[in-house]
Amino acid sequence: MSSVLPTNYLTPTGREEAWRFTPLKRIAGLHDPAVSVIDRISIELFGSARAGFNISTVKASDIPAKSTTTDAIVQRLRSEVTEVLHLKIDNEAVINEPILLKRSAGNSGEFSRTVITAGAHSKASVIVENTGDGIIGEEIEIRVEAGANLTFITLQEWGPKAVHMGRHHAIIGRDANFKSITVTIGGSLVRLLPTVEYSDQGSSAELWGVYFATDGQHLEHRVFVDHGIPRAKSRVNYKGVLAGDGARTVWIGDVFIRQNAEGTDTYELNKNLLLSDGARADSVPNLEIETGEIVGAGHASTTGRFDDEQLFYLMSRGIPMNEARRLVIRGFFTEIIDKIGDEVIQERLMSKIDSQLETLGA
Repeated sequence: MSSVLPTNYLTPTGREEAWRFTPLKRIAGLHDPAVSVIDRISIELFGSARAGFNISTVKASDIPAKSTTTDAIVQRLRSEVTEVLHLKIDNEAVINEPILLKRSAGNSGEFSRTVITAGAHSKASVIVENTGDGIIGEEIEIRVEAGANLTFITLQEWGPKAVHMGRHHAIIGRDANFKSITVTIGGSLVRLLPTVEYSDQGSSAELWGVYFATDGQHLEHRVFVDHGIPRAKSRVNYKGVLAGDGARTVWIGDVFIRQNAEGTDTYELNKNLLLSDGARADSVPNLEIETGEIVGAGHASTTGRFDDEQLFYLMSRGIPMNEARRLVIRGFFTEIIDKIGDEVIQERLMSKIDSQLETLGA
C-alpha cells in the first residue's frame, strides 16, 4: 500500500471552514494518517452482468482521478488506494434496467475508490446501496461523456454505528445530462460531498437529495457546482427532516459561476422540517458569480416546523395526529423520492422513515 500524501495535505483540526460542522472525534480517524485504514474495494455488482456495460478492477495508477480536490479524506484515500472499481457503460448503450451496486462493508476503517464512465450518447441508471455498520472513506468519480444521460442514485441505509465520508464527483461533457439522487436515512455520522464540474457546453446537472436524522445522528451534505463552462445548467434541491434529541444536519450548497461561464442557468434550494426541540439543522446556500452574462442564478433555504394547517386539515377528517404527521412527511419527501423511479425502493425508504417516526413517537 502506498502512502504518499500531497504536499498541501493538512490533517483537519475542526477549525477549518470545510470541517467546522463535522465532529472529528466521531469519524474513526479516516482523516488522520496516523490511523491505519484498509485499502479495499467494497462495492460489487448485484446480479448478473448484462449487455451494454462491464465492471472490472484496475490498478489505481491506470485510472488516475480527473478532478482535483482539497478534501483531506479524499486526498489521503487517493494516496493509499491501489485498486479501483471501474464501471464502464458502452458508447450509445441504452440500459433500461438500473445497474445495481451494493457495498459489503467490513468492521474496520476502509478506503474505496470507484470510477463510473458513461460512454458517449449512452443512457443508464446506476444505484449504489449502502447498508450495515461500516466505516468508509470513499470517492466515486462519475465521467459523463458527450451526449450521455446518466442517473446516479446513492442510498445511505446504514446501521446505527456506521461512519461514511464520501465524495461523489461528476464531470459532465458536451450536451450531456446528469441526475443525482442522494438519500441518507441511516448511520451514526454521514458526510457526503456531491460535486459537479462541466467539461463542455450544453450540459446540465440535477442534484436531488433527502435526509432524515434521528437521535444523535449527524448527517452532512456539502454540494458544490462549479460552472466553469459557458451555457450549462444546474438545479439543486435537498430536503431534510429531523426528529429526536441531538439530531443534527448540515447542508452547504455552493455554486461558483466563473468569469467565462456566460449563459449559466442555476438554482439551488434546501428545505428542512424540525419535529422536536432537540434537533438542529444548519443550511448555508452560497452563490459566487464572476460574470453578469447569465440566464439566471438564485437560491433559497427554509427551516421550520410542521404546517399546522396541514395537520388540522388531516385531523379534521379523522386521521390521528401521528398518522397525519407521517402523511405530511411522505408528502414532503415524495417530490424527490419518486424520481428514483423504482416503486419497490421508494416504498422501502418511506417505510423505514415511517418506522423510525413510530419508534420516536413523532
